[in-house]
Amino acid sequence: MTIGAALFDVFGTVVDWRSGVSAVMAEAFAAKGLTQDAKAFADEWRGEYQPAMGRIRDGARGYVPLDDLHLENLEIVLARRGLGAAFSAAEKAALNKAWEKLPPWPDSVPGVAAIRRKMPAATCSNGSISLMVGLARFGGLTWDAILGAEIAKGYKPDPKVYRMSAAALLLEPGEALMVASHNADLAAAREAGLRTAFVARPDEKGKGLGESRPESDWDFAVESLEELAARL
Repeated sequence: MTIGAALFDVFGTVVDWRSGVSAVMAEAFAAKGLTQDAKAFADEWRGEYQPAMGRIRDGARGYVPLDDLHLENLEIVLARRGLGAAFSAAEKAALNKAWEKLPPWPDSVPGVAAIRRKMPAATCSNGSISLMVGLARFGGLTWDAILGAEIAKGYKPDPKVYRMSAAALLLEPGEALMVASHNADLAAAREAGLRTAFVARPDEKGKGLGESRPESDWDFAVESLEELAARL
């Protein structure tokens, strides 16, 4: 079946969340005279990501945008570290914008552009529309559409997020290609009927701590988005 569009996971696949968040936090800690490991803080903040979304996926809470979850998670991590009073509400809101200041991986901007010359390229992210717009403007990324959690009112790996993203482009699930650096994301996309492309991001969570190889027979397995563009 012909591929009608490429749908992209964003955090980790297209942008380097760990470097971006830790850079913002390092500056904030320095301004306050606080001695904190900014990379460890970024890891801890990200560590609250899945549990927060899980409560929504499980039906314990209605859908709220990821921006709100990120802010709640920031409060949790600051309190855990005894830093709850170190930042005002306005400062915390500003720190939350760290998730809109994540640098693209070196191949991401040219890779997405090359894929767009062959087919539409859209996000299929757990990030909100506002967050994805901020990231795109910060990193120079160009999308044909911003899809994912907010249009589905749910979070991956809920199958409706993948299927509704494809449907928004008037595609059957099997006509859409999910591009991700996370094998679990691709497994859920395949279960929802999408085709799949794995891109290695071995340093996503620190040097050598990302996913570097496919764990299944995905339709494509590549080292960069530029390589994927050449193979489509």
